[in-house]
Amino acid sequence: MQTMPMTGSTGVYADGPVAASSSGVAWPAIIGGAFAAAALSLILLALGSGFGLATVSPWSNSGASLTTFTITTGVWLIIVQWLASALGGYLTGRLRTKWAGLHTHEVFFRDTANGFLSWAVASVIVAAFLASATASVVGSVTRIAAGAASGATQAASQGTSSIADTTGYLVDSLYRSDHPSPNATPQEIRSESTRILTMGVRNGDVPAADRTYLAQLVAAQTGLSQADASKRVDQVVAREKAAETKVREAADAARKAGSYMSIFTGLSMLVGAFIACVAGALGGMQRDEHP
Repeated sequence: MQTMPMTGSTGVYADGPVAASSSGVAWPAIIGGAFAAAALSLILLALGSGFGLATVSPWSNSGASLTTFTITTGVWLIIVQWLASALGGYLTGRLRTKWAGLHTHEVFFRDTANGFLSWAVASVIVAAFLASATASVVGSVTRIAAGAASGATQAASQGTSSIADTTGYLVDSLYRSDHPSPNATPQEIRSESTRILTMGVRNGDVPAADRTYLAQLVAAQTGLSQADASKRVDQVVAREKAAETKVREAADAARKAGSYMSIFTGLSMLVGAFIACVAGALGGMQRDEHP
C-alpha cells in the first residue's frame, strides 16, 4: 500500500488535506443549548401546572374532567418539548464553531447529532430537577408521617379486621338457625349484618340465603313484614354495590389516566428529539451561510 508524500510539516498530503483530529461534538454549544432548553422547559411546565390547577376542582360536576385534564396535559407536554427542543437545538447549531474542509453531508450529520445531544442533556437536567423536587416533597411527607405512627397501627388493625370479618362470617354461618335468636342484642345483630354485607360486596353479591336471613333480622328488629324487610335489604345491597362500582370506576379511570400520561410523555420526548435534530441542522446551516 502506497502512502502519499506529505508537504512540509502541516499534515497535508500532496493530493489534499487530511481529516481534522478534533471531535465533531461541540460540547460548549451543546451545553449552552441544553441549559437554554431546560430553562424554557421549567418555565413552560410551571405555567402549565398553574393553568392545569386552575381548571380542576375537588367539587363534583365542576371543573375539567379527568379525561379532559389528561388530554390537555399531554398536548401541553408536546408543546413544551417542541418549543424547548427547538430553542436548544437551534442555539447549539448557531453557537458551534464552523467546520472547514468537511463535506456538506458530514456537516449536516454533525449538526443533527449535536442538536440531539443538546436535547438529551436538557432532558437529564430537567429530570434531575424534577427528581430533586420530588425528593423534597417526599422528605416533607416523611416528616409528617413520623408523627403519624398511630395511622399505621390503624391500617394494620384494619387489615386484621378484614380477616376477622371473613372468619366471623364463616363462624356465624356455622351457628345460624332458621330464625334469628330472640336473645341477640342489637349490637350483635348489627355486627353480624355488617359481616354479611362485607362478604357480599367482596364476593360481588349477597347470596339469596344471606338476603333472606338479613330480611328476618330486619323484620325482627323493626317490626316490618317479611316482604318489606326483603325490599329494604335489596335496596341496601343495591346501594352498596353501586358505591363499590363507583370506587372501581374511579380506580380504573386513574389507571387509564396514568397510562395515557406515560404514552403522552414518551411521544412528547420523541417529538422533542426530532425537533432538536432539525433545529440543530437549521442553526448550523444558517451559521455557515452567515459566518
